[in-house]
Amino acid sequence: MTLDQREWSRTRDELIDAVTFLGFPKELGDAMAKNLGSPKAMRRMIAYLYNEKPQTAEIAVDEMIAICSEIAAWKEKKKSEEANARYNDMLNYGLDHSEGDNY
Repeated sequence: MTLDQREWSRTRDELIDAVTFLGFPKELGDAMAKNLGSPKAMRRMIAYLYNEKPQTAEIAVDEMIAICSEIAAWKEKKKSEEANARYNDMLNYGLDHSEGDNY
């Protein structure tokens, strides 16, 4: 198991502990971990669970969806910025310059 896999597994276990601490089923924590996808996103969810202590699973899942949406929006923004940088290079230096770059 790689270091990244161990970190993901450890953070998933922490998320499951937080979910079960609030009285929700372990399977909810496992599903959240899979949907959130990264240790950073899972730690954000863990912090939310311990700080806000949602009363229902639906509220917790709403927060998980919000975190996933913010991550997707951030990724889309980064893709857009990269495309804009390529376009600006093409405008500033011509088509030949942008074709040779490996962005």
